[in-house]
Amino acid sequence: MTNATISPINAPYADAMRLIERVAEVERTQRNEDVDGFLSLFDTDAVWITGGGRRLVGREAIAEFTGNVLPGSSADGSVRYDIQHIRLITPDVALTSVDQEYLTADGTPLSPRQLGRPSYVWVRADGDWRIISGQNTTFSDASR
Repeated sequence: MTNATISPINAPYADAMRLIERVAEVERTQRNEDVDGFLSLFDTDAVWITGGGRRLVGREAIAEFTGNVLPGSSADGSVRYDIQHIRLITPDVALTSVDQEYLTADGTPLSPRQLGRPSYVWVRADGDWRIISGQNTTFSDASR
């Protein structure tokens, strides 16, 4: 479970819980190198900014990139997500702000620590939440 703040204060609980589940799916699919599962989280017209700053527009571009980098990415390590904030912008648009940490294969934080602060904008489509825009900003432990 997460200690995320949720706004507005009257945001539907079920939506917040589903967004927590969806972010957990992002983490799980990355850990398991599940390209198809990862891609299923995205809207067709999504925009994704990689941790390296590359902008990918559309699920096809995201698929090409992900198919090249995700397989084998967990051979030496893993990643952990901790949702910090959920903002229901409209009934069908939401933002999740996440703290991310890369780990060794046994789950120990890397040294020096490798951290990210991804933000995902979600849109409700076909009855579920899909990423319409995502960006990962890296930062150093010293800048916390």
